[in-house]
Amino acid sequence: MDDNQITSSGPASVEQRIDAIQFVMQAHGMDTISAIEKGHHLAQEEWVPRNGARIVARAWTDLAFRQRLLKDGKAAAAELGFDMPPHHRYLVALENTPNLQNVIVCTLCSCTAFSIIGLPPDWYKDLEYRARVVRESRKVLKEMGLDLPASTEIKVWDTTTDTRYMVIPVQPPETIGWTEEKLVDIITKESMIGVARLMGS
Repeated sequence: MDDNQITSSGPASVEQRIDAIQFVMQAHGMDTISAIEKGHHLAQEEWVPRNGARIVARAWTDLAFRQRLLKDGKAAAAELGFDMPPHHRYLVALENTPNLQNVIVCTLCSCTAFSIIGLPPDWYKDLEYRARVVRESRKVLKEMGLDLPASTEIKVWDTTTDTRYMVIPVQPPETIGWTEEKLVDIITKESMIGVARLMGS
């Protein structure tokens, strides 16, 4: 990379940004190939929504665990073997009810508890979602396919520097009595962000 590659015609393309990051990493003696491979492995194999689904399924079937999760989400996640980065000091579990819908947003950027519920979807990172869900949450949820009754309270939670959130969706009544493993299969990333409700299948 040299100065001739830098222009002032507008924001850098994704490719230019990648080149710039690799240039800086290599200048500091870092192995960019192995770092990229490690990041890809974490994103595809370890930081997946199934982690959060396992936590939710356990909370649905184990009242004592559910209480521990609501008291200290990070410690409860660790019980099931799920680590979080050091800067994620707190994991707050938000319990939905038939009359309450919790929704997560990061108005500053696109932070999530990514090691628990997976990397943020593109729509979550979109500036329009981040701005509108705070001001007109009911309308945004309806546009996303979740049409809630007027009687349902909606609470929007904005991620902070050290606090991450996950939603415990309402368990579909028809799934009461299912095994944890079967429950895990119906729990989605969207339901743990709070923009969807679940149905048994």
